[in-house]
Amino acid sequence: QVQVVESGGDLVQPGGSLRLSCAASVSFFRLYDMGWYRQAPGNQRELVAKITSGGLPDYANSVKGRFTISRDNAKNTGYLQMNSLKPEDTAVYYCNLEFVSRSVWGQGTQVTVSS
Repeated sequence: QVQVVESGGDLVQPGGSLRLSCAASVSFFRLYDMGWYRQAPGNQRELVAKITSGGLPDYANSVKGRFTISRDNAKNTGYLQMNSLKPEDTAVYYCNLEFVSRSVWGQGTQVTVSS
């Protein structure tokens, strides 16, 4: 069974940095597209960043230039480096893997940006 576990969420001051990790227990991780989504209270879940199986990244306009998505296929792990964090980045962050018709979500990790 495919499982995804996020980690790295924390309380951080505005302007700070965090690195989220997404560990996947799945065969052929390299074939999956991977995305990071977030959901703040009262808001819909939104796409933050995505990286294809071929390593091509894409970002939401709100995080371009501040966040970097990456993956290490040898470790079955993906990452989201978040710099220059703002209070509006506060949310639960979710990792998603997609391959053909299969979509797998993690339980999420809380990121809180506050002074």
